[in-house]
Amino acid sequence: MIDSHVHDRSRSSDTERRIAIVLALTLVTTVAEVVGGVVANSLALLADAGHMFTDDLALALALAAAWLSRRPPDPGRTYGYQRAEILAALANGVTLVVVCGFIFWEAVRRLAAPPEVASGLMGAVAAVGLAVNLAGVWLLRGRHAGLNARAVFLHLVGDLLGSVGALTAAAAIALFGWRWADPVASLAIGTIIAFGSVRLVLESVHVLMEGTPPHLDAEEIRAELLSLAGVSDVHDLHLWSLGGTVPLLTAHLVVDHSVRAQEVLRTATARMADRFGIAHVTLQVESPDFNIVGIGHGPVDTRTPSP
Repeated sequence: MIDSHVHDRSRSSDTERRIAIVLALTLVTTVAEVVGGVVANSLALLADAGHMFTDDLALALALAAAWLSRRPPDPGRTYGYQRAEILAALANGVTLVVVCGFIFWEAVRRLAAPPEVASGLMGAVAAVGLAVNLAGVWLLRGRHAGLNARAVFLHLVGDLLGSVGALTAAAAIALFGWRWADPVASLAIGTIIAFGSVRLVLESVHVLMEGTPPHLDAEEIRAELLSLAGVSDVHDLHLWSLGGTVPLLTAHLVVDHSVRAQEVLRTATARMADRFGIAHVTLQVESPDFNIVGIGHGPVDTRTPSP
């Protein structure tokens, strides 16, 4: 058996520093939007503030998870702590779903009787939010390969669109007196949040359920292993990921007696890395007549039965 355990535990300190800067900016903006939304009586502004608050949580969780995921494996966590980032992503997704429910409920209620909105204050605060979101997206551009980091980036993109919606609603109220534009903008913001949050939850659950990474095809990998000289069968093939980015593979290869097992292992490991980008590979080589008696059935009674 060969076990090529390659754990990519490195995380860029520059990326974490950028996340910390964005967190500080969004915290200040969240407070400003809450105050502005209450004073201006703007649901769109409060909805955007709610989304900004989930961004604050997402950024804080991302920083904590990035720190925890760098901890080395130990006897109790032999794979390390990479799943911390997936748990953070799942928590962010669930939080977003809850926020969406509140936004939709309140928006529908306000559509029935649109209240007065201080469009000037609403627009001013939304403009500040837009500037902060633009800065956050710019700071984190190209740094969202992992599921947790992508969750943070999607939060910020959603907020960017939310700020645009709040600004649009403020302009419609100021120019045309369309008070219904505020709850309509809230529904649009909620829809944007809901789309990203549901997808995020599903992807996080997929990783936690040991699902095959989306960019890999188990049958294609099985066929590739079967194409190796001397390999007559492949079984117990498993593909999964710890943190959503680094794939892992385990499989049993049935190898003919005519070939050397070490050569098969060397070729298979290299092929998986070169063609599929799987560096963490664990393979077990078996002969055609190999058989483990009693697997899954408890102890095997080898005593001769009484006549």
